[in-house]
Amino acid sequence: MSTNLSRRGFMGAAGIAGLTVAGLSSLTACGSGATVSKGGAKASAKLKLPTYVAAQTAPADLAGNAAGLDATYLRYPKKLTKSVGKVPGDGSRITALTETFTTPAPPQAKNAYWQELNKRLGAQFDMTIVVDQGVDAYLTKFNAMIAGGDIPDLVWFPPNQGLQRVPELLDAKFHDLTPYLSGDAVKEHPNLANLPTTAWKTAVINGKIRGVAVAYGSMGQVYVVNQDFWKPVGGAEFTSAEDFLAKGKELLDAKRNKYVLEPAYVNHVGQFAQWLGAPNTWRLEDGKLTHLYETEEYQEALAFGVRVRKAGLFWPDPNLSTTMEKVAQGSLGAYVQSFQGLLNDSKAYDFPFGVIVPFAGKPGATPSYNMGYGSVGYTAISKKADEKRVKMLLGVLDYLAAPFGTEERLFLDNGIEGTHYTRTSNGDIKLTAKGNAEAVTTAQPLNLLANSPEYIYLPGKSNSSRLIHGWQNELLKLGRANPTTGHFSDASTNKGTSLTTAMNDTVLDIVAGRKPVSAFQDQVKKWRSGGGDEIRAEFEASLAGK
Repeated sequence: MSTNLSRRGFMGAAGIAGLTVAGLSSLTACGSGATVSKGGAKASAKLKLPTYVAAQTAPADLAGNAAGLDATYLRYPKKLTKSVGKVPGDGSRITALTETFTTPAPPQAKNAYWQELNKRLGAQFDMTIVVDQGVDAYLTKFNAMIAGGDIPDLVWFPPNQGLQRVPELLDAKFHDLTPYLSGDAVKEHPNLANLPTTAWKTAVINGKIRGVAVAYGSMGQVYVVNQDFWKPVGGAEFTSAEDFLAKGKELLDAKRNKYVLEPAYVNHVGQFAQWLGAPNTWRLEDGKLTHLYETEEYQEALAFGVRVRKAGLFWPDPNLSTTMEKVAQGSLGAYVQSFQGLLNDSKAYDFPFGVIVPFAGKPGATPSYNMGYGSVGYTAISKKADEKRVKMLLGVLDYLAAPFGTEERLFLDNGIEGTHYTRTSNGDIKLTAKGNAEAVTTAQPLNLLANSPEYIYLPGKSNSSRLIHGWQNELLKLGRANPTTGHFSDASTNKGTSLTTAMNDTVLDIVAGRKPVSAFQDQVKKWRSGGGDEIRAEFEASLAGK
Protein backbone atom coordinates (compact mmCIF):
# COMPACT_ATOMS: atom_id res chain seq x y z
CA MET A 1 0.00 0.00 0.00
CA SER A 2 1.17 3.51 -0.61
CA THR A 3 0.72 4.92 2.85
CA ASN A 4 2.07 3.78 6.17
CA LEU A 5 0.01 6.07 8.38
CA SER A 6 -1.11 4.21 11.44
CA ARG A 7 -2.54 6.72 13.90
CA ARG A 8 -6.25 5.93 13.58
CA GLY A 9 -7.30 9.37 14.71
CA PHE A 10 -5.40 11.18 12.00
CA MET A 11 -7.61 10.92 8.98
CA GLY A 12 -10.53 8.72 9.80
CA ALA A 13 -11.26 7.94 13.37
CA ALA A 14 -10.90 11.25 15.16
CA GLY A 15 -14.31 12.77 14.62
CA ILE A 16 -17.93 12.06 13.96
CA ALA A 17 -17.47 11.78 10.23
CA GLY A 18 -13.73 11.83 9.80
CA LEU A 19 -12.41 15.30 9.14
CA THR A 20 -15.71 17.08 8.99
CA VAL A 21 -14.30 20.39 10.13
CA ALA A 22 -13.20 23.22 7.91
CA GLY A 23 -10.28 22.93 5.63
CA LEU A 24 -10.79 19.58 3.97
CA SER A 25 -14.40 20.54 3.44
CA SER A 26 -13.08 23.62 1.72
CA LEU A 27 -10.12 24.02 -0.55
CA THR A 28 -7.78 25.04 2.24
CA ALA A 29 -6.95 21.56 3.49
CA CYS A 30 -6.28 23.14 6.88
CA GLY A 31 -8.99 22.38 9.39
CA SER A 32 -7.69 25.18 11.52
CA GLY A 33 -7.76 28.86 12.13
CA ALA A 34 -6.87 29.83 8.60
CA THR A 35 -8.51 32.95 7.26
CA VAL A 36 -9.60 32.78 3.64
CA SER A 37 -9.91 36.10 1.91
CA LYS A 38 -13.19 37.14 0.39
CA GLY A 39 -13.50 36.05 -3.18
CA GLY A 40 -11.32 33.01 -2.59
CA ALA A 41 -13.96 30.61 -3.85
CA LYS A 42 -14.33 32.45 -7.17
CA ALA A 43 -10.57 32.72 -7.61
CA SER A 44 -10.14 29.02 -6.94
CA ALA A 45 -12.96 28.12 -9.30
CA LYS A 46 -11.09 29.88 -12.13
CA LEU A 47 -7.78 28.16 -11.40
CA LYS A 48 -6.60 25.55 -13.87
CA LEU A 49 -5.71 22.53 -11.79
CA PRO A 50 -2.76 20.32 -12.76
CA THR A 51 -3.47 18.23 -15.83
CA TYR A 52 -4.01 14.60 -14.92
CA VAL A 53 -1.82 12.18 -16.86
CA ALA A 54 -2.04 8.55 -15.73
CA ALA A 55 1.30 6.84 -15.19
CA GLN A 56 2.08 3.95 -17.50
CA THR A 57 3.09 1.21 -15.08
CA ALA A 58 2.34 -2.47 -14.59
CA PRO A 59 -1.41 -3.05 -14.95
CA ALA A 60 -3.24 -3.93 -11.75
CA ASP A 61 -4.66 -7.41 -11.27
CA LEU A 62 -7.87 -5.74 -10.10
CA ALA A 63 -8.37 -2.33 -11.67
CA GLY A 64 -9.11 0.84 -9.77
CA ASN A 65 -11.20 3.78 -10.92
CA ALA A 66 -11.69 7.52 -10.46
CA ALA A 67 -14.55 6.94 -8.02
CA GLY A 68 -12.09 5.82 -5.35
CA LEU A 69 -11.57 2.13 -6.06
CA ASP A 70 -7.91 1.34 -5.51
CA ALA A 71 -5.81 -0.54 -8.04
CA THR A 72 -5.04 -3.92 -6.48
CA TYR A 73 -2.01 -6.12 -7.04
CA LEU A 74 -2.08 -9.78 -6.02
CA ARG A 75 1.65 -10.21 -6.66
CA TYR A 76 4.43 -7.68 -6.90
CA PRO A 77 4.90 -6.76 -10.60
CA LYS A 78 7.85 -8.49 -12.22
CA LYS A 79 8.46 -5.73 -14.75
CA LEU A 80 8.96 -2.30 -13.24
CA THR A 81 9.21 1.03 -15.03
CA LYS A 82 11.59 3.88 -14.24
CA SER A 83 9.56 7.01 -13.58
CA VAL A 84 12.40 9.47 -12.91
CA GLY A 85 14.90 9.91 -15.71
CA LYS A 86 17.75 11.45 -13.73
CA VAL A 87 18.75 12.08 -10.15
CA PRO A 88 16.59 15.05 -9.11
CA GLY A 89 18.87 16.69 -6.55
CA ASP A 90 21.78 19.06 -7.17
CA GLY A 91 24.05 17.77 -4.42
CA SER A 92 22.93 20.35 -1.88
CA ARG A 93 21.36 19.88 1.54
CA ILE A 94 17.56 19.78 1.54
CA THR A 95 15.63 20.34 4.76
CA ALA A 96 12.08 19.20 5.46
CA LEU A 97 9.58 19.25 8.30
CA THR A 98 7.29 16.25 8.62
CA GLU A 99 5.75 13.93 11.19
CA THR A 100 5.60 10.24 12.07
CA PHE A 101 2.85 8.17 13.67
CA THR A 102 4.98 5.06 14.08
CA THR A 103 8.24 4.18 15.79
CA PRO A 104 10.75 6.98 15.08
CA ALA A 105 13.23 6.30 12.29
CA PRO A 106 16.83 5.58 13.27
CA PRO A 107 19.09 8.62 12.79
CA GLN A 108 20.54 9.13 9.33
CA ALA A 109 24.08 8.10 10.36
CA LYS A 110 22.79 4.69 11.47
CA ASN A 111 20.12 4.24 8.83
CA ALA A 112 21.11 2.47 5.60
CA TYR A 113 17.74 3.27 4.02
CA TRP A 114 18.12 7.00 4.65
CA GLN A 115 21.68 6.98 3.34
CA GLU A 116 20.54 5.24 0.15
CA LEU A 117 17.70 7.75 -0.16
CA ASN A 118 20.26 10.55 -0.17
CA LYS A 119 22.11 8.86 -3.03
CA ARG A 120 18.98 8.34 -5.09
CA LEU A 121 17.76 11.89 -4.52
CA GLY A 122 21.20 13.36 -5.15
CA ALA A 123 21.06 15.41 -1.97
CA GLN A 124 21.54 15.32 1.75
CA PHE A 125 17.89 14.99 2.65
CA ASP A 126 17.57 16.11 6.26
CA MET A 127 14.12 15.62 7.74
CA THR A 128 13.04 17.08 11.04
CA ILE A 129 10.57 14.38 12.07
CA VAL A 130 8.06 15.26 14.76
CA VAL A 131 6.98 12.17 16.68
CA ASP A 132 3.21 12.22 17.14
CA GLN A 133 2.36 12.83 20.77
CA GLY A 134 -1.11 14.25 20.25
CA VAL A 135 -2.37 16.99 17.95
CA ASP A 136 -0.19 19.71 19.48
CA ALA A 137 3.22 18.13 18.89
CA TYR A 138 3.52 19.06 15.22
CA LEU A 139 1.83 22.41 15.76
CA THR A 140 4.34 23.33 18.47
CA LYS A 141 7.35 22.49 16.29
CA PHE A 142 5.81 24.15 13.24
CA ASN A 143 5.13 27.39 15.11
CA ALA A 144 8.59 27.42 16.66
CA MET A 145 10.24 27.12 13.25
CA ILE A 146 8.08 29.85 11.77
CA ALA A 147 8.65 32.18 14.72
CA GLY A 148 12.40 31.58 14.61
CA GLY A 149 12.59 32.18 10.88
CA ASP A 150 14.26 28.79 10.43
CA ILE A 151 11.90 27.55 7.76
CA PRO A 152 12.90 24.30 6.01
CA ASP A 153 12.87 23.96 2.23
CA LEU A 154 9.86 21.65 2.40
CA VAL A 155 7.10 21.98 5.00
CA TRP A 156 4.14 19.65 5.33
CA PHE A 157 0.86 21.46 5.98
CA PRO A 158 -1.40 18.89 7.68
CA PRO A 159 -5.17 18.90 7.36
CA ASN A 160 -6.24 18.90 10.99
CA GLN A 161 -3.65 20.16 13.43
CA GLY A 162 -4.74 23.69 14.17
CA LEU A 163 -2.37 25.80 12.08
CA GLN A 164 -3.32 29.47 12.25
CA ARG A 165 -3.57 32.21 9.59
CA VAL A 166 -2.47 29.83 6.87
CA PRO A 167 -3.16 31.99 3.78
CA GLU A 168 -1.19 34.94 5.20
CA LEU A 169 1.63 32.65 6.24
CA LEU A 170 1.79 31.06 2.81
CA ASP A 171 1.85 34.46 1.09
CA ALA A 172 4.64 35.68 3.34
CA LYS A 173 6.91 32.66 3.61
CA PHE A 174 6.15 30.14 0.86
CA HIS A 175 6.11 30.03 -2.92
CA ASP A 176 3.01 30.19 -5.07
CA LEU A 177 3.49 27.00 -7.08
CA THR A 178 0.76 27.77 -9.62
CA PRO A 179 3.22 28.69 -12.42
CA TYR A 180 5.04 25.38 -11.94
CA LEU A 181 2.06 23.05 -11.56
CA SER A 182 -1.10 24.53 -13.09
CA GLY A 183 -2.45 22.93 -16.25
CA ASP A 184 0.15 21.30 -18.49
CA ALA A 185 3.04 22.78 -16.53
CA VAL A 186 2.81 19.81 -14.17
CA LYS A 187 3.78 17.46 -17.01
CA GLU A 188 7.40 18.38 -16.36
CA HIS A 189 6.96 16.18 -13.28
CA PRO A 190 5.13 13.04 -14.50
CA ASN A 191 4.61 11.51 -11.06
CA LEU A 192 2.97 14.69 -9.82
CA ALA A 193 0.78 14.71 -12.95
CA ASN A 194 -0.33 11.21 -11.93
CA LEU A 195 -1.83 12.50 -8.66
CA PRO A 196 -5.66 12.57 -8.59
CA THR A 197 -7.40 15.87 -9.28
CA THR A 198 -9.34 15.50 -6.04
CA ALA A 199 -6.06 15.61 -4.13
CA TRP A 200 -4.90 18.79 -5.88
CA LYS A 201 -8.10 20.60 -4.93
CA THR A 202 -7.07 20.44 -1.30
CA ALA A 203 -3.79 22.23 -2.05
CA VAL A 204 -5.54 25.31 -3.47
CA ILE A 205 -6.07 28.47 -1.44
CA ASN A 206 -7.45 31.71 -2.87
CA GLY A 207 -6.91 30.62 -6.45
CA LYS A 208 -3.29 29.50 -6.00
CA ILE A 209 -1.66 26.09 -5.77
CA ARG A 210 0.20 26.43 -2.48
CA GLY A 211 1.89 23.04 -2.30
CA VAL A 212 2.28 19.57 -3.71
CA ALA A 213 -0.77 17.56 -2.73
CA VAL A 214 -0.07 14.50 -0.60
CA ALA A 215 -2.25 11.80 -2.10
CA TYR A 216 -4.42 9.68 0.17
CA GLY A 217 -7.24 7.24 -0.47
CA SER A 218 -10.77 8.49 -1.12
CA MET A 219 -12.48 6.00 1.17
CA GLY A 220 -13.61 7.12 4.60
CA GLN A 221 -13.95 5.24 7.87
CA VAL A 222 -14.88 1.58 7.95
CA TYR A 223 -16.27 -0.77 10.57
CA VAL A 224 -13.63 -3.51 10.84
CA VAL A 225 -14.28 -6.87 12.49
CA ASN A 226 -12.58 -10.11 13.40
CA GLN A 227 -14.76 -12.49 11.41
CA ASP A 228 -14.08 -15.39 13.77
CA PHE A 229 -15.56 -13.38 16.64
CA TRP A 230 -18.91 -13.14 14.86
CA LYS A 231 -19.16 -16.77 13.64
CA PRO A 232 -21.36 -17.92 16.56
CA VAL A 233 -24.13 -15.55 15.35
CA GLY A 234 -23.75 -16.34 11.66
CA GLY A 235 -21.18 -13.69 10.81
CA ALA A 236 -21.02 -9.90 10.86
CA GLU A 237 -24.11 -9.37 8.73
CA PHE A 238 -27.15 -7.60 10.08
CA THR A 239 -30.69 -6.82 9.03
CA SER A 240 -31.10 -3.80 11.30
CA ALA A 241 -29.57 -1.91 14.20
CA GLU A 242 -31.74 -4.01 16.53
CA ASP A 243 -30.30 -7.16 14.98
CA PHE A 244 -26.79 -5.79 15.53
CA LEU A 245 -27.58 -5.07 19.18
CA ALA A 246 -29.13 -8.50 19.74
CA LYS A 247 -26.19 -10.34 18.22
CA GLY A 248 -23.78 -8.18 20.18
CA LYS A 249 -25.54 -9.07 23.43
CA GLU A 250 -25.34 -12.75 22.51
CA LEU A 251 -21.57 -12.53 22.00
CA LEU A 252 -20.84 -10.40 25.06
CA ASP A 253 -19.08 -12.36 27.80
CA ALA A 254 -17.79 -9.95 30.45
CA LYS A 255 -16.73 -12.79 32.75
CA ARG A 256 -14.28 -13.96 30.10
CA ASN A 257 -13.27 -10.36 29.31
CA LYS A 258 -14.88 -10.57 25.88
CA TYR A 259 -16.52 -7.40 24.56
CA VAL A 260 -17.97 -6.41 21.21
CA LEU A 261 -16.80 -2.84 20.49
CA GLU A 262 -13.79 -0.69 21.22
CA PRO A 263 -14.60 2.28 23.52
CA ALA A 264 -14.38 4.98 20.82
CA TYR A 265 -17.96 6.16 21.34
CA VAL A 266 -17.98 9.08 18.91
CA ASN A 267 -16.71 6.96 16.04
CA HIS A 268 -19.33 4.29 16.61
CA VAL A 269 -22.13 6.85 16.62
CA GLY A 270 -20.81 8.00 13.26
CA GLN A 271 -21.15 4.47 11.92
CA PHE A 272 -24.65 4.02 13.37
CA ALA A 273 -25.66 7.27 11.65
CA GLN A 274 -24.63 5.89 8.26
CA TRP A 275 -26.90 2.88 8.80
CA LEU A 276 -29.75 5.35 9.12
CA GLY A 277 -28.77 7.39 6.04
CA ALA A 278 -27.33 10.46 7.75
CA PRO A 279 -25.45 12.92 5.49
CA ASN A 280 -21.70 13.15 5.09
CA THR A 281 -21.36 16.29 7.24
CA TRP A 282 -23.92 18.30 5.25
CA ARG A 283 -27.11 17.49 3.36
CA LEU A 284 -27.89 19.75 0.39
CA GLU A 285 -31.51 20.12 -0.72
CA ASP A 286 -32.76 22.91 -2.99
CA GLY A 287 -29.69 25.00 -2.26
CA LYS A 288 -30.15 24.70 1.52
CA LEU A 289 -27.76 22.89 3.84
CA THR A 290 -28.61 20.83 6.90
CA HIS A 291 -25.76 19.73 9.11
CA LEU A 292 -25.32 16.18 10.32
CA TYR A 293 -25.86 17.31 13.90
CA GLU A 294 -29.29 18.70 13.03
CA THR A 295 -30.67 15.52 11.48
CA GLU A 296 -33.03 13.01 13.05
CA GLU A 297 -30.75 10.26 11.77
CA TYR A 298 -27.81 11.43 13.83
CA GLN A 299 -29.91 11.96 16.93
CA GLU A 300 -31.30 8.43 16.56
CA ALA A 301 -27.74 7.12 16.15
CA LEU A 302 -26.72 8.89 19.35
CA ALA A 303 -29.64 7.38 21.26
CA PHE A 304 -28.70 3.97 19.88
CA GLY A 305 -25.13 4.51 21.07
CA VAL A 306 -26.44 5.03 24.60
CA ARG A 307 -28.34 1.73 24.36
CA VAL A 308 -25.21 -0.04 23.17
CA ARG A 309 -23.26 1.31 26.14
CA LYS A 310 -26.01 0.35 28.60
CA ALA A 311 -25.97 -3.15 27.10
CA GLY A 312 -22.29 -3.38 28.02
CA LEU A 313 -21.01 -3.93 24.48
CA PHE A 314 -18.17 -1.40 24.74
CA TRP A 315 -14.82 -2.37 26.23
CA PRO A 316 -15.06 -1.04 29.81
CA ASP A 317 -11.75 0.85 29.89
CA PRO A 318 -12.27 4.05 27.84
CA ASN A 319 -8.49 4.47 27.55
CA LEU A 320 -7.88 1.12 25.88
CA SER A 321 -4.50 1.31 24.12
CA THR A 322 -4.27 -2.27 22.82
CA THR A 323 -7.27 -2.35 20.48
CA MET A 324 -5.55 -4.30 17.70
CA GLU A 325 -4.14 -6.87 20.08
CA LYS A 326 -7.57 -7.41 21.63
CA VAL A 327 -9.19 -7.80 18.21
CA ALA A 328 -6.48 -10.21 17.07
CA GLN A 329 -6.92 -12.29 20.24
CA GLY A 330 -10.66 -12.54 19.66
CA SER A 331 -11.55 -10.69 22.85
CA LEU A 332 -12.88 -7.65 20.95
CA GLY A 333 -15.19 -7.89 17.95
CA ALA A 334 -15.09 -4.62 16.02
CA TYR A 335 -13.40 -1.24 15.77
CA VAL A 336 -13.67 1.87 13.59
CA GLN A 337 -10.72 2.57 11.34
CA SER A 338 -9.76 4.75 8.41
CA PHE A 339 -9.66 2.70 5.23
CA GLN A 340 -5.98 3.42 4.89
CA GLY A 341 -5.49 2.17 8.43
CA LEU A 342 -7.30 -1.03 7.48
CA LEU A 343 -4.69 -1.61 4.79
CA ASN A 344 -1.91 -1.22 7.33
CA ASP A 345 -3.67 -3.40 9.88
CA SER A 346 -4.23 -6.13 7.29
CA LYS A 347 -0.52 -6.14 6.59
CA ALA A 348 0.51 -6.25 10.24
CA TYR A 349 -2.01 -8.74 11.71
CA ASP A 350 -3.14 -12.21 10.70
CA PHE A 351 -6.67 -12.54 12.08
CA PRO A 352 -9.52 -12.87 9.52
CA PHE A 353 -10.49 -9.29 8.77
CA GLY A 354 -13.96 -8.30 7.73
CA VAL A 355 -15.89 -5.08 7.08
CA ILE A 356 -19.43 -4.22 8.05
CA VAL A 357 -20.90 -2.61 4.95
CA PRO A 358 -23.59 -0.10 6.05
CA PHE A 359 -27.04 -1.66 6.11
CA ALA A 360 -30.55 -0.31 6.75
CA GLY A 361 -30.60 0.49 10.45
CA LYS A 362 -34.40 0.41 10.50
CA PRO A 363 -37.21 -0.29 8.03
CA GLY A 364 -37.29 2.35 5.31
CA ALA A 365 -33.79 3.69 5.99
CA THR A 366 -31.39 4.13 3.08
CA PRO A 367 -27.85 3.45 4.33
CA SER A 368 -24.93 5.51 3.11
CA TYR A 369 -21.14 5.45 3.24
CA ASN A 370 -19.12 8.59 3.90
CA MET A 371 -16.33 9.13 1.39
CA GLY A 372 -13.09 10.86 2.32
CA TYR A 373 -11.19 13.68 0.61
CA GLY A 374 -8.35 12.00 -1.27
CA SER A 375 -5.45 13.85 0.33
CA VAL A 376 -3.60 14.35 3.58
CA GLY A 377 -2.54 17.97 3.22
CA TYR A 378 0.21 19.37 1.02
CA THR A 379 3.90 20.24 1.08
CA ALA A 380 4.85 23.89 0.60
CA ILE A 381 8.22 25.23 -0.57
CA SER A 382 9.99 28.00 1.34
CA LYS A 383 10.45 31.37 -0.37
CA LYS A 384 14.13 31.14 0.53
CA ALA A 385 14.49 28.94 -2.56
CA ASP A 386 15.12 30.70 -5.87
CA GLU A 387 13.41 29.60 -9.09
CA LYS A 388 16.10 27.06 -9.98
CA ARG A 389 15.93 25.51 -6.54
CA VAL A 390 12.12 25.41 -6.60
CA LYS A 391 12.28 23.31 -9.76
CA MET A 392 14.86 21.03 -8.15
CA LEU A 393 12.71 20.59 -5.04
CA LEU A 394 9.68 19.79 -7.18
CA GLY A 395 11.80 17.14 -8.86
CA VAL A 396 12.56 15.63 -5.47
CA LEU A 397 8.87 15.60 -4.56
CA ASP A 398 8.16 14.06 -7.96
CA TYR A 399 10.52 11.21 -7.04
CA LEU A 400 8.78 10.74 -3.68
CA ALA A 401 5.41 10.56 -5.46
CA ALA A 402 6.49 7.67 -7.72
CA PRO A 403 3.59 5.25 -8.27
CA PHE A 404 3.40 1.54 -7.59
CA GLY A 405 5.00 -0.51 -10.32
CA THR A 406 8.08 1.72 -10.57
CA GLU A 407 11.65 1.14 -9.46
CA GLU A 408 11.40 4.25 -7.31
CA ARG A 409 8.33 3.05 -5.40
CA LEU A 410 9.91 -0.36 -4.83
CA PHE A 411 12.78 1.37 -3.07
CA LEU A 412 10.69 3.99 -1.27
CA ASP A 413 8.39 1.40 0.28
CA ASN A 414 10.88 -1.36 0.92
CA GLY A 415 14.47 -0.12 0.82
CA ILE A 416 17.45 -2.04 -0.54
CA GLU A 417 17.00 -5.61 -1.75
CA GLY A 418 19.02 -8.03 0.34
CA THR A 419 19.27 -5.54 3.18
CA HIS A 420 15.74 -4.39 3.85
CA TYR A 421 13.75 -6.96 1.92
CA THR A 422 14.00 -10.21 0.03
CA ARG A 423 11.85 -11.78 -2.67
CA THR A 424 9.85 -14.94 -2.10
CA SER A 425 9.71 -17.71 -4.68
CA ASN A 426 6.65 -16.15 -6.27
CA GLY A 427 8.16 -12.67 -6.33
CA ASP A 428 6.43 -11.18 -3.29
CA ILE A 429 8.22 -8.70 -1.07
CA LYS A 430 9.30 -9.86 2.39
CA LEU A 431 10.74 -7.25 4.71
CA THR A 432 13.69 -8.16 6.90
CA ALA A 433 14.08 -7.08 10.50
CA LYS A 434 16.29 -4.26 9.25
CA GLY A 435 13.61 -3.34 6.72
CA ASN A 436 11.00 -2.99 9.43
CA ALA A 437 13.39 -1.02 11.60
CA GLU A 438 14.63 1.35 8.88
CA ALA A 439 12.59 1.31 5.66
CA VAL A 440 9.14 1.27 7.26
CA THR A 441 9.91 3.88 9.91
CA THR A 442 11.67 6.26 7.48
CA ALA A 443 9.15 5.87 4.66
CA GLN A 444 6.26 6.93 6.89
CA PRO A 445 7.38 10.56 7.38
CA LEU A 446 8.47 10.65 3.72
CA ASN A 447 4.91 9.73 2.74
CA LEU A 448 3.65 12.90 4.41
CA LEU A 449 5.84 15.02 2.13
CA ALA A 450 4.74 13.34 -1.10
CA ASN A 451 3.14 10.02 -1.89
CA SER A 452 1.81 7.92 -4.72
CA PRO A 453 -1.88 7.40 -5.34
CA GLU A 454 -3.15 4.72 -2.98
CA TYR A 455 -2.98 1.09 -4.08
CA ILE A 456 -3.58 -2.27 -2.45
CA TYR A 457 -0.74 -4.75 -2.16
CA LEU A 458 -0.47 -7.09 0.81
CA PRO A 459 2.62 -9.30 0.47
CA GLY A 460 1.68 -12.97 0.64
CA LYS A 461 -1.99 -12.13 1.22
CA SER A 462 -3.53 -12.13 -2.24
CA ASN A 463 -6.87 -13.39 -0.92
CA SER A 464 -7.00 -10.53 1.58
CA SER A 465 -6.28 -8.10 -1.23
CA ARG A 466 -9.21 -9.50 -3.23
CA LEU A 467 -11.48 -9.17 -0.21
CA ILE A 468 -10.49 -5.56 0.44
CA HIS A 469 -10.99 -4.64 -3.20
CA GLY A 470 -14.42 -6.24 -3.02
CA TRP A 471 -15.31 -4.32 0.14
CA GLN A 472 -14.36 -1.10 -1.60
CA ASN A 473 -16.71 -1.96 -4.45
CA GLU A 474 -19.56 -2.55 -2.03
CA LEU A 475 -18.88 0.62 -0.05
CA LEU A 476 -18.68 2.73 -3.20
CA LYS A 477 -22.22 1.67 -4.13
CA LEU A 478 -23.33 3.53 -1.02
CA GLY A 479 -20.71 6.28 -1.28
CA ARG A 480 -21.74 9.81 -0.43
CA ALA A 481 -19.51 12.87 -0.69
CA ASN A 482 -19.66 15.97 1.45
CA PRO A 483 -21.49 18.49 -0.80
CA THR A 484 -19.36 21.38 0.49
CA THR A 485 -16.08 19.83 -0.63
CA GLY A 486 -14.33 22.38 -2.81
CA HIS A 487 -16.16 25.37 -1.33
CA PHE A 488 -14.98 28.07 1.03
CA SER A 489 -16.30 29.27 4.35
CA ASP A 490 -14.31 31.78 6.38
CA ALA A 491 -16.26 30.86 9.51
CA SER A 492 -15.59 27.18 8.92
CA THR A 493 -11.85 27.63 8.81
CA ASN A 494 -11.89 30.01 11.78
CA LYS A 495 -14.37 28.22 14.05
CA GLY A 496 -14.91 24.73 12.67
CA THR A 497 -12.36 22.88 14.77
CA SER A 498 -13.51 24.23 18.13
CA LEU A 499 -17.18 23.74 17.23
CA THR A 500 -16.63 20.12 16.23
CA THR A 501 -14.55 19.44 19.34
CA ALA A 502 -17.33 20.76 21.57
CA MET A 503 -19.91 18.60 19.78
CA ASN A 504 -17.71 15.50 19.99
CA ASP A 505 -17.16 16.09 23.71
CA THR A 506 -20.91 16.26 24.23
CA VAL A 507 -21.50 13.06 22.27
CA LEU A 508 -18.80 11.35 24.32
CA ASP A 509 -20.37 12.49 27.59
CA ILE A 510 -23.85 11.39 26.53
CA VAL A 511 -22.84 7.90 25.41
CA ALA A 512 -20.70 7.48 28.52
CA GLY A 513 -23.73 8.35 30.67
CA ARG A 514 -22.33 11.57 32.11
CA LYS A 515 -24.98 13.72 30.41
CA PRO A 516 -28.58 13.06 29.31
CA VAL A 517 -29.47 12.71 25.63
CA SER A 518 -31.28 16.06 25.90
CA ALA A 519 -27.90 17.76 26.35
CA PHE A 520 -27.24 17.19 22.66
CA GLN A 521 -29.96 19.58 21.51
CA ASP A 522 -28.65 22.23 23.86
CA GLN A 523 -25.18 21.81 22.36
CA VAL A 524 -26.57 21.98 18.82
CA LYS A 525 -28.07 25.37 19.70
CA LYS A 526 -24.64 26.50 20.90
CA TRP A 527 -23.09 25.11 17.72
CA ARG A 528 -25.52 27.12 15.58
CA SER A 529 -25.13 30.38 17.47
CA GLY A 530 -21.38 29.92 17.90
CA GLY A 531 -20.72 29.73 14.16
CA GLY A 532 -22.68 26.85 12.67
CA ASP A 533 -25.32 29.07 11.07
CA GLU A 534 -22.60 31.38 9.79
CA ILE A 535 -20.76 28.45 8.25
CA ARG A 536 -23.97 27.22 6.65
CA ALA A 537 -24.72 30.62 5.09
CA GLU A 538 -21.22 30.96 3.66
CA PHE A 539 -21.23 27.49 2.17
CA GLU A 540 -24.68 28.06 0.69
CA ALA A 541 -23.47 31.28 -0.92
CA SER A 542 -20.43 29.53 -2.33
CA LEU A 543 -22.53 26.65 -3.63
CA ALA A 544 -24.79 29.18 -5.31
CA GLY A 545 -21.77 30.79 -6.97
CA LYS A 546 -22.07 34.05 -5.06
